[in-house]
Order: sequence, then structure tokens, then C-alpha cells
Amino acid sequence: MTARPRQRVPLALLLPAGLGLFFLVLPLLGLLVRTPWASLPRRLAQPGVLTALRLSLETATLATLLCVALGVPLAWLLARVEFAGRRLVRALVIVPLVLPPVVGGVALLLVFGRRGLLGSWLDATFGVTLPFTTAGVVLAEAFVAMPFLVIAVEGALRGADPRYEEAAATLGAGRWTTFTRVTLPLVAPGVAAGAVLCWARALGEFGATITFAGNYPGRTQTMPLAVYLALETDLQAAIVLSLILLTVSVTILAGLRDRWVSAP
Repeated sequence: MTARPRQRVPLALLLPAGLGLFFLVLPLLGLLVRTPWASLPRRLAQPGVLTALRLSLETATLATLLCVALGVPLAWLLARVEFAGRRLVRALVIVPLVLPPVVGGVALLLVFGRRGLLGSWLDATFGVTLPFTTAGVVLAEAFVAMPFLVIAVEGALRGADPRYEEAAATLGAGRWTTFTRVTLPLVAPGVAAGAVLCWARALGEFGATITFAGNYPGRTQTMPLAVYLALETDLQAAIVLSLILLTVSVTILAGLRDRWVSAP
């Protein structure tokens, strides 16, 4: 296989590309420069920091699992089944991407709150209350993160060769067997990419979480909420918390992409 000849990059593209990279990297460099390295070990050992980090990782992972369980079948439906109103359904799936997260939190309260459309029934029938609980954090994160997974998986399904599924059907495989044995392995990189984006979005969620689940340490206070609270009283503590969140996000995203998502 011959190597591609190196092409000269037009200056008209190189200059804005460099400016775009500078725009994205400069705030991260500013965070590193302003980090109080001398007091970093002491601040990292504080119980509230570790508790918020643990809660963030747990809720983001649970939200991602929920998104995978619900989002992959939804993406398959949008990519493989022709039905009336499919464009409307796709538009509704994308709405959380453009909806302000605080509005999403209000909407969740109106549905799952104690006096909400479903929340009152859940409370009266099962005694289940979702707002201002850890489960509420997971629900809020899943609401804002699921579109990332659905879009990635739907794109992978549309790019997959349907002849493999047709061949499995001609050999007598049912829909479920074809989906689990043929379709899922074909789109596994797309599912992994969507899950990574979904997890990252859930980890950084703020608006819907604080509106629907509140800001209670040890129960609903994730890292973004802890950063917001620290910013009002201790700027250096907020910087340290932000650095932790940045380090965890970059490390896990880079590791997952190198292992599952990178193109050959």
C-alpha cells in the first residue's frame, strides 16, 4: 500500500484552523497556569472532593448504561424502520441538544416531581421519589446525554452494509438474533463512540442536575456543582476541582478512543 503524497495545506485553511485550536486550548492552559500546585495535595485530600468525584463517576456511568439500553434500540428504529412521523421523532430526540439544560431540569420536575405527570403516580403507587436524589441525578444526566449516543449509533447503522443482515435473514435468523449477532458487532465502534460522548456529556452536566436533583453533598453534588459552589467562596478550590474534572475527562476519553474508536 503506497503512502499518500503529502499535500500542502492552504494558508486560508491553516490560519483559521490554528486560531480555532488556540481558542480551544488557551482556556485549558489558563487553568493549568492558575492551579495552586503548592496546596494541591492538601486540597485533593479533602473528603468533599473525593465524594463529589466518586458520585460524578458513578452517576455518569449509570446514566451512560441507561442511555445505551434505551438509545441503541431507538437508533436502530430510526435507521432501519420506515414509519410515519420518523422525522418528527428524530427531531424530538435531538431537542435536548439545543434545549437549555435548566429548561430540561424544569421539564423533568414537571414530569417526575411529586406533583408531576408521572411522579405523583410513582410516589403514590411505589413510594418512589426521584427529584433531589442520586437517581434524579442519573435521570437528568441521561436526559441531556442520550442524543449523543442516538446520533452516533444511527449514523453507524446507516453506514453499515445491510447485506449482512439480509444474508442472516435468508439463513433463517430472526430479527433479535440478527440484531444481536450481526448488527451490533457491525456498529460496535459507533456504539462505543456514542457511549464515550454520552459519558463525557453526563460527567459535565450541570443545569438539569441542579434544577431537578439539587445540590446536596454526598447525594446529588457532582463535580460541576461542587465547582460552582466553590467558585462563590474559594476560587483556588474551584480551580483544583476543575483540574480534577479535566484530568479525569481527558484521560478516560483518550483511553477509550484509542482502544475502541480509533480508525485503523
